[in-house]
Amino acid sequence: MSRRPVVVFFWNQFAPYHIDRIEAVADELGDEAEVCAIEVAQRSARYAWTPSSGDGAFRHIVLAPGRAREDVGTAARFVRLSAALIRLRPMHAFLCHYNQPEVLLTAWLARLCGVRVHNMSDSKFDDKPRRLWREVAKRLWMSPYHGALVAGWRSAAYARLLGVPERQIAQGYDTVGVARVRRLAETAPAPDGVPYAERDFVVVARFVPKKNLTTAIAAYARYRELANTEGLPPRGLLLCGDGPLRAELEREVMRRALDGVRFTGFVQAPEVAGTLGRALALLLPSVEEQWGLVVNEAFALGVPVLASTSVGAADGLIRAGVNGFLFDPFEAEGMARVMHTLARDADAWRRFAEAARDSAELGDVGRFVEGVRALIVGKGAPGDG
Repeated sequence: MSRRPVVVFFWNQFAPYHIDRIEAVADELGDEAEVCAIEVAQRSARYAWTPSSGDGAFRHIVLAPGRAREDVGTAARFVRLSAALIRLRPMHAFLCHYNQPEVLLTAWLARLCGVRVHNMSDSKFDDKPRRLWREVAKRLWMSPYHGALVAGWRSAAYARLLGVPERQIAQGYDTVGVARVRRLAETAPAPDGVPYAERDFVVVARFVPKKNLTTAIAAYARYRELANTEGLPPRGLLLCGDGPLRAELEREVMRRALDGVRFTGFVQAPEVAGTLGRALALLLPSVEEQWGLVVNEAFALGVPVLASTSVGAADGLIRAGVNGFLFDPFEAEGMARVMHTLARDADAWRRFAEAARDSAELGDVGRFVEGVRALIVGKGAPGDG
């Protein structure tokens, strides 16, 4: 009996949404191929995700069991990752973190061994200021890759700039398991479930500068002024997450005397889903956001999204004026006014919630599967930019 072809996926550390994607591909490929998923470690200083190995539908390899990702050096990561690929002898390898030296070296080694190598990325040209010499260098950095699985049209455009042929670019990278999110929420997606009057605004983010949470707090303060002017009880604001800016954000809340703000700390996937299931709207004011997977999770639960134009999910998931609003990340007044719109008009919120719920499939892992299959067979996926 001939050996089944092997398809490999690699990330530094698996989050629940990585497991969603791998399981979906394993289910789709079935007996066609063996799916293997590799992670460096199951814990890190940056992300406190609960380790998971999935449902057994794929082969799971941890390069450094029992260790934190930061405790494994670049050379060790290269040796272990390349050894795993040599041992597995895959036909296709989908690798994330193209900017890491060990991934570049592994990609070259895999290509020299006859593996079809694909980059997984949601980077966009407008994420940050770009320098010409660095972008030219990145074209060389991307040279071992045959194709790219990207998030949206801005990511696709950036991949083309870095030299990936358009016919070898597929979209659908940034997705989550909609069914898993709904199961964890333990409530019906909006506009059903929790009553409109009992819902609050929610932020789910790491507390780091690019998330722009100081502006979110300023916008919330302004929203409260608008609500009080009309004699309406202001909604609350839940800040879910943690990070180096937490103390600074807590001081800002105290300075503004905002008694409607609550900090939850870091929350795992079940708590994220439960919190979003009770939300009026998700706020995502980032100044830099490659995609924003919490948008997919919000839509899975029918929650409208108020996001900045920097958020990658604005490319094909958020429809301004339909399932959410987009605003300038530096404009707190605009953010406050769209918050006020949803907080005072139940009929408008219901329309937005229904549209958000109906958009959920656009962010489901089914699109990841479509993208993977398109690159495996060598054809562009539907919707490629």
